[in-house]
Amino acid sequence: MKHLAALNKYFWKYRYRFSFGILFILISNYFAILAPQVTGYVFDVVQQSFGIHTKPPAKDYDILVVWFIHFAEQYKVISVIALCGITILILALIRGVFMFFMRQTIIVTSRHVEYDQKNEIFEHYLKLDTGFYKSHSTGDLMNRMTEDVSRVRMFMGPAVMYFINLVTLISLALFYMIKKDKLLSLYVLAPLPILAIVIYAVNTVIHKRSERIQSLLSDLTTNAQESYSGIRVIKSFVQEKSMLGFFEKNSEEYKVNAIGLAKLEAVYFPSMGLLIGLSTLLTIMIGGIYAIYGQRGIQIGTIAEFVMYINMLTFPVSAIGWTASMIQRAAASQKRINEFLDTKPVIVNPPAPQTPVLQGNIVFDHVNFTYPNTGIHALKDFNLSIQKGHKVAIIGHTGSGKTTVAQLLLRMYDPGDGKITIDNIAVQQMQLQELRRQICYVPQDVFLFSDTVAGNIGFGVPDATPELVKKAAQYASVDKEIMAFHDNYETVIGERGVTLSGGQKQRISIARALAKDPQIVVFDDCLSAVDARTEKEILGNLNDFLQDKTAIIITHRVFSLFEFDLIVVMEEGKIVETGKHHDLMARNGHYAYLYEQQQLKEREVSPDV
Repeated sequence: MKHLAALNKYFWKYRYRFSFGILFILISNYFAILAPQVTGYVFDVVQQSFGIHTKPPAKDYDILVVWFIHFAEQYKVISVIALCGITILILALIRGVFMFFMRQTIIVTSRHVEYDQKNEIFEHYLKLDTGFYKSHSTGDLMNRMTEDVSRVRMFMGPAVMYFINLVTLISLALFYMIKKDKLLSLYVLAPLPILAIVIYAVNTVIHKRSERIQSLLSDLTTNAQESYSGIRVIKSFVQEKSMLGFFEKNSEEYKVNAIGLAKLEAVYFPSMGLLIGLSTLLTIMIGGIYAIYGQRGIQIGTIAEFVMYINMLTFPVSAIGWTASMIQRAAASQKRINEFLDTKPVIVNPPAPQTPVLQGNIVFDHVNFTYPNTGIHALKDFNLSIQKGHKVAIIGHTGSGKTTVAQLLLRMYDPGDGKITIDNIAVQQMQLQELRRQICYVPQDVFLFSDTVAGNIGFGVPDATPELVKKAAQYASVDKEIMAFHDNYETVIGERGVTLSGGQKQRISIARALAKDPQIVVFDDCLSAVDARTEKEILGNLNDFLQDKTAIIITHRVFSLFEFDLIVVMEEGKIVETGKHHDLMARNGHYAYLYEQQQLKEREVSPDV
């Protein structure tokens, strides 16, 4: 239950709404509790009409009922019965009106809380660093934001409402029952301690099973999400059957646990009704004996009044289990939510962040970095100095540490040792968002949103104009193809750009970066999916675009047509060669070997060239 303390801020934020909701619950139940007293009075009036003397003391009734009795005594029996019927109907209508207000305040407020909490979780997700996302599945992240938040909303709305309702109604009923007859009330309420023990025992089991079910649901969601995202791979390898079997296995485990919980609840709720029925039976039996023998002043009206009290308590007492179940499930879900909300991002802004206008002088000074989730030592004593306006190529085999250089420059990670500076300012001392805003980055793994082409290209530029979007697309050599789409730049592409070819996705990704027009540009192997002619065209455009800009182009291929100020060759996290193209070729080392291998592959693909 301690996990639900995180929701106190919402109770305080919406305190006025909750306060009015509680007030409406009190008023609704107050008018509900008057109906049994009016009914008991009717029975007494009928008894009197048959010559049976019965007149319970006025102190046994609520003050409003006392006023009503004084008013009704001036009429004949038939008129009194009719008047009581109308009064009971009016009491029901008044109660219904306030129940409507009750739901309109508390249930609607729970929707506001759901909205706030989802926004809070999503905002926190955006703050978490890259390492967090490498160690948590997308399905689990989505499940905590949807299913878990939904269960918490059930606590903030229905559970809170029913809990206050049952406490209020039980308190009022007990007050008037004890006021009427203490001993009969004691007999009637005897089963309730048993009920309390059953509720405690069962809810302990419900809580444990709820946590297990939520965990299994996260696994199931992750399984489905990965299958949908990788559907083309599944189909190309004809693995539909095996993936279905894997999903069925996870689904079966979830089903078994969910059914087990449902069976427990199926026994739980009828047992509540049994105990309530036992109380009704005790009321009629013991109250009837007292009435027959004229003991303790018990009349038929008293029995009718107690039976109505017991029936009124049927739903609240039954709802104890339901409410407790919702609270237990909400606690389990909030615990899972808190786990992520309590996760602090490793990459954060410094206490007094600097916001310089970056010029592009970049220095890597004895940088070492090991990936925390895999333990791979990606960079080893890495030293590199890049002057403003220079074009630098970082070349190497897969796994040589090239991408890590870009990740560290953008502060997706912080180095374990060493320092990275831009314009003599350590990147850790800069305002994080401002640092990334001033660097144009094209990642190795292209990601496009399910939006228009223009929306994807202008993603990093608030209020991007059509002219800016078109110009960026022209630099990326994708404008002509976009204009051939049925809606041109307003064409909506599918999820992750599924409707586009690999080369089109890469070039739109390049255009998105170029639209920012910053002083520092980082391209991470972003031309791997384009043909040689398009590559040549893009490189020609980049020669114009990159004038006076600092550019880092990470690649496993040699771009002999592009004039680099410095070429850095990496191997196993270390720099093994640096220089210009002709100098490195003359050394006949790693760079020359990579170039020769590339030329050999190109001749194999195009033997006539």
